[in-house]
Amino acid sequence: MDATIVPLTGKVKYKITLDPGVWIFDDRKVDLDTYFQDEVKAVNELDEYTKNMSKNWTREIQEGATSPPTLKTEKKYQKEKILNGTFGIPLAPFLKNAEPHADADTLVITTGDQSGEISLPLSKGDDILMGFSKAGKPLKEDGPVHIYFKDGSNADEPIKNVRGLIIK
Repeated sequence: MDATIVPLTGKVKYKITLDPGVWIFDDRKVDLDTYFQDEVKAVNELDEYTKNMSKNWTREIQEGATSPPTLKTEKKYQKEKILNGTFGIPLAPFLKNAEPHADADTLVITTGDQSGEISLPLSKGDDILMGFSKAGKPLKEDGPVHIYFKDGSNADEPIKNVRGLIIK
C-alpha cells in the first residue's frame, strides 16, 4: 500500500482512500498552530460587536480612516500561510461519506510503528483531527497523517505513522 494515502475500510458502505496531499486546498482544514490554543468562549455577540465598533470609531476619529486590505494583499497572506502552516482536517465528514454500517461501533487506527492498532469507540470519530502538514511540509517521516483529539488531550503527542482506519 502507498505510504502517502490512508484507506478507510471495514464495515462501511463505501471504502474511501484518503489522500492528505490534496487537503491543503480543502476549506475544512484547520490551523493546528492555533487550534488547541484558542479557547472557546461564550460571548454575547452584540456586546462584542458594540465594543469592537466603539474601538474602531474612536481609532478612526483619532487616526483617520484606513483603507481595507486589497484582494492582492489577502491572497499573498493566504499563500504564505499555506506555505508555512501546520494543518489538520476533521475526520467526521469522511466517516459520514463512508456510511458505516448500523452495527459498526469501533474505529481502529492502524499504525506503522510499535503502537500497532488503537481502538476507539466509533462515536469518537467526530472528535478527531487528522494533521497532514507541519510548517508547510507534508508529514513524510512519521505520516502521512497524525491523529489529534479535538479536546487537545494529545496535542503534544499525536498518534503518528497512521497507515489505515478500519471500522469494526
